[in-house]
Amino acid sequence: MFADSAKIFIKSGKGGDGHVSFRRELFVAAGGPDGGDGGKGGDIIFEVDEGLNTLTDFRMKRKYVAGDGEPGGKRKCHGADAKNLTIKVPEGTVIKDFESGKVIADMSGDNKREVILRGGKGGFGNMNFATATMQVPKFAKPGQPGKEMFVLLELKVIADVGLVGFPNVGKSTLLSRVSNAKPKIANYHFTTLDPHLGVVDVKGAGGFVMADIPGLIEGASEGVGLGHDFLRHIERTKVLVHVVDAASTEGRDPVEDIKTIINELKNYDESLLGRPQVIAANKIDAIYSEENDSIKRIKEAFPDIKVFPISGVSGKGIPELLYELVNILSTVDKTPTVFEKEFEIDYSSDKNLPFTVEVDENGVFVVEGPRIEKMLGYTNLDSEKGFDFFQKFLKTSGILEKLEEAGIEDGNTVRMYGHEFDYYK
Repeated sequence: MFADSAKIFIKSGKGGDGHVSFRRELFVAAGGPDGGDGGKGGDIIFEVDEGLNTLTDFRMKRKYVAGDGEPGGKRKCHGADAKNLTIKVPEGTVIKDFESGKVIADMSGDNKREVILRGGKGGFGNMNFATATMQVPKFAKPGQPGKEMFVLLELKVIADVGLVGFPNVGKSTLLSRVSNAKPKIANYHFTTLDPHLGVVDVKGAGGFVMADIPGLIEGASEGVGLGHDFLRHIERTKVLVHVVDAASTEGRDPVEDIKTIINELKNYDESLLGRPQVIAANKIDAIYSEENDSIKRIKEAFPDIKVFPISGVSGKGIPELLYELVNILSTVDKTPTVFEKEFEIDYSSDKNLPFTVEVDENGVFVVEGPRIEKMLGYTNLDSEKGFDFFQKFLKTSGILEKLEEAGIEDGNTVRMYGHEFDYYK
C-alpha cells in the first residue's frame, strides 16, 4: 500500500552522567578526584534511501529512540558514546514539527542526510572540578537530556510534469502510453488512489518525469475527499497539464472542469498558478458528433493556455503535446523545489532554564525551577567546598539579584527543594 504521510515519535539519547570517585592506590597519597566524563547520547539522523518510494515502513513502526551515553567511570574512564540512530526515508520527504506544522527539513536536492535531534552531551566527572581551593570535589555533572518530539513525514513526489484533472478523464491512460509507468486503469472513478511516476523519453528531444496526480474533486483544497493528500504532490512539479474529457462521455463540461481545478489549485496554493500550464483535451476519438465544439470552447475560455486535442487510446496528438512540454521545460528553472526550514530545535543550555522566586505565607523565600533542580542534583551541600560552589552559583545565575528585588533581608529563610538556609549579605 502506498503511504505518503506518517506521524512518528523521535527521541535522541541522553548524555551519560559524570562520575564521582577518588584515586585509592597503594603508595599514591592524596590521589585526588578521578571520576570520568559521561558519553554522548545518540543523534537522530534522517537519510535519503534511493531504493524507497513510500513511507509504508512508518505505518508499522512509529517510535524511534536513540541510545543513551554510558556514565563515566573511575580512573578517569570516559563513558562510551551511544550509537546514532539513522532513519531511512525516500527522496522528497518533508519533515515537519507535528504541533506547529512547520518544516524542520526537506530531504530533497542536495540534502541527503541531516541530523534532526542531537543527543545530549555527557556530564563532566568530578576530575574536572578540582581547583587549588577545591581539591576534593564530591560532585559531578549529569548528562544533558535528549530531545523528543512528534514529527510529521510528508512525501511530496518529485516530477517535472504533473497531470491534474477530475477522476476518469484519462490521466492514467496517458501516463501509461508515454512512459514506463503501469498505473491501474479502469472505467470508474478513483481508479487511481496513489500518485504514479513515469519517465517520458521524447525521441530526439530528451526526457522528463511525469506524475499522474490522483483525481481531484471540488472542495479538494478544503480537504474534501483526499484533497490534501493529492494536492501536496503538485507542489514540486514544474509544469501542470490539465487533462479533461473533451468528449464529455460522462456528461461533464470540460470548460467547467478546468475552471474548478484552477480554483482548487488557487485555494490550496496560489503560487501554483504561476507555473506553465497546458490543456490536454483527451478522448477526441470518442467525439462522434460534429455539433460537439468542446475544443473550440476550451480555447476560447482559456486563450492564454495552449490546448492539445489528444487521444490516450489511439495516441493521436500526443507527440505534439510531449514536444511542447519539452520546450517549456527547457525554459523553466531546473532547480528542485525545496521547502525552506521553518522550525529550529531548541538546544538551550542549562543557563537558560527558568527559575522563580516567591514568598510564601510564612515569609519564606521559595526558589524553584528546572535550573535549580539540576544544580542541586550534582552539588553536595554538606561539604564546605560544595556549599561554596552553591553560593557562587546563586550569584552568577542571578538568583541573589532576584531575591534582593523580592525584598529579602538578613536573617530571612530561603528554601530550595527541601534545603533551607538563612540569608546574610
